[in-house]
Amino acid sequence: MSLERDFQNCDDFAAAARRRLPRIFADYIDGGAFAEQTMRRNRSDFGAWALRQRVLLPLAAPDLSVPLGKTRAALPFGPAPVGFLGLYRRDGDIAVARAAAQAGTPFALSTFSINGLATIAAACGAVPDFQLYLDTDPDVNAAHLDQCRATGVRRIFLTVDTAITSVRERDVRNGFRSVDRITPGLLWQFAQRPLWSFEILRGGFPEVELVRGRPEFGKGALAQAGNLSGRLDKDLTWEVVARLRAAWDGELIVKGITAPEDARMAARAGVDGIVLSNHGGRQLDEGCSTVSQIAAVRAALGPDLRLYVDSGFRRGTDIIKALALGADFILLGRPFAWAVAARGQAGAAHLIALLRQEIERSLCLMGISSLEELKARGSEVLMPTART
Repeated sequence: MSLERDFQNCDDFAAAARRRLPRIFADYIDGGAFAEQTMRRNRSDFGAWALRQRVLLPLAAPDLSVPLGKTRAALPFGPAPVGFLGLYRRDGDIAVARAAAQAGTPFALSTFSINGLATIAAACGAVPDFQLYLDTDPDVNAAHLDQCRATGVRRIFLTVDTAITSVRERDVRNGFRSVDRITPGLLWQFAQRPLWSFEILRGGFPEVELVRGRPEFGKGALAQAGNLSGRLDKDLTWEVVARLRAAWDGELIVKGITAPEDARMAARAGVDGIVLSNHGGRQLDEGCSTVSQIAAVRAALGPDLRLYVDSGFRRGTDIIKALALGADFILLGRPFAWAVAARGQAGAAHLIALLRQEIERSLCLMGISSLEELKARGSEVLMPTART
């Protein structure tokens, strides 16, 4: 199978990943909350806008770089923090981090990652950002922050929309986060995916490095997944955000905001930005898509704080629409999980190249020479469709 010929978009990677992964992990990547309506809206609502084409204008390769705090990213998108990438392919988190580093775009490591901060930094030559889930034990949270400081992490994404974990019916059926060992049913699933099984199991079943040596989290990634989820702090408030702000000298981004009112609260809390995110439709079902809320959240947040957006992005044109509506940077979760599961680091790198090409070609067809111009022109480059 040729990477360049047979993988032309995110859907191609998703199909290949499903053929390679046991159902418990394929469904974990693909699934959403309850009826999965929010997850579907995350995709369908991009259709509310069409892009305006222009012709007979000077054409040049558009500048896709964007400022991110004190640094500049070569691209306006990058991998979102995704848990358990190392279960979809051995060292999958390292593979995605390397692909991102080579492309000059940031990578954010999840608390639920198989490999830890120091391992990722040493393997790819770049310090990742870190997605922080707050534990009920303050000592665990302090240890996470200590590891961030020791590794040189500059940016933390505090995830605030998972204090109450929604019901993901596919995971319930498969027992994800409820099984703490490899059962006969899982062995049967693994036997049906021999290539995945040989690669993952030959070195022993992976563990979450960040909690290795802590017996209260259990042994093995399956048990640790359930324990990590069960220990999430359910008493998250803006006071907790304020305490973290006081304890952390680097950039602090609050991830999981969808309401303009909460964006205003974030601006008052002294954070450096937010991620407009509904967790890929995995939390509140029958909620709004993130793309439909960009303009309102941007207005509430103000012009100075950084606005990341995730959930539902699959195409370069999705990214263009979000930037025109007021986003600063786009995070993609499932697409990178599919790409690394399907083809490892080469898959993640090819996905980046495909999205880059689609953005470049589309901007040229729109007569736009840079992302700076795109953002300056804003919604004038979009046309509402009959669906709005």
